[in-house]
Amino acid sequence: MDYAWMQTPVGRLLLISDENGLRRIDFANENSRPDSARHESPDALKETIRQLRAYFARELEEFDVRLAPEGTPFQKNVWRHLCEIPYGETISYGELAHRVGNPKASRAVGLANGANPIPIIIPCHRVIGSNGKLTGYGGGLSVKETLLALEAQGRARQLLRHAPSGRRASANW
Repeated sequence: MDYAWMQTPVGRLLLISDENGLRRIDFANENSRPDSARHESPDALKETIRQLRAYFARELEEFDVRLAPEGTPFQKNVWRHLCEIPYGETISYGELAHRVGNPKASRAVGLANGANPIPIIIPCHRVIGSNGKLTGYGGGLSVKETLLALEAQGRARQLLRHAPSGRRASANW
């Protein structure tokens, strides 16, 4: 397995991949150390790093990185549905459970969401409480808030770029 460190606006990230694709993104702290069986190889993760930088610069809304998360079939199903939540939008755990096909499984969906090994790229931060409040996040609520604010700003910039140009009033009186 290969790994690389990356500094971002939400802190230092540890990226881990193998021949199958990206396996993990961990929010690093001062005690974070990669497994000794892994090899530091920023080149192996160059495209993932490029896309994450573009995301944080509000220049990328959809990732195109080969993913290889490890989890149960149920978890993987939830993670696939997370990838369908549009950039800059949020849904509730109940809505996610409905989309997964089991409307009564909000708690199980929440646990699968919390077990997401590839945050940011698999956008578990886009899931909020049914009351509209932010709920738990592996990187901490402040990171979740930062990611949602970044996407809201990026979405606003996109809308402004594509808005029809308005006419200015003529000063020919």
